[in-house]
Amino acid sequence: LTKEYLAMQKSAPPFVWASPDEKNILNWHYILRGPPDSPYHGGEYYGLLTFPSDYPFKPPGIKMFTPSGRFQPDKKICTSMSDYHPGTWNPAWSVATILTGLLSFMLSDEITTGSITTTDLDKKMFAKKS
Repeated sequence: LTKEYLAMQKSAPPFVWASPDEKNILNWHYILRGPPDSPYHGGEYYGLLTFPSDYPFKPPGIKMFTPSGRFQPDKKICTSMSDYHPGTWNPAWSVATILTGLLSFMLSDEITTGSITTTDLDKKMFAKKS
């Protein structure tokens, strides 16, 4: 995870920021910024990745705390890159890959555990409030 932090500092993916907690490197704080041409434009969405001690061999838990109109705040999010689906996890995936995938998933309309359904207008309202 230390190597991944250094890589994120050098070249973070677009619209993504992440940093480990100062007291526990297994907890990473992240912010996803809403891309232009999306209902999330202008929004900043804070969340937490919780890595198991045997990462990268097992996936992290993923939560988002900022209301977005896409995910339930403070609830685990179910994706193929989260601890909901350890069977689909790939140890080659990095923090950058996870957060880029989460942003892509956020922009989709796919329904899963931890997601909610709202209108684009609602999402734009949440973006302004974030």
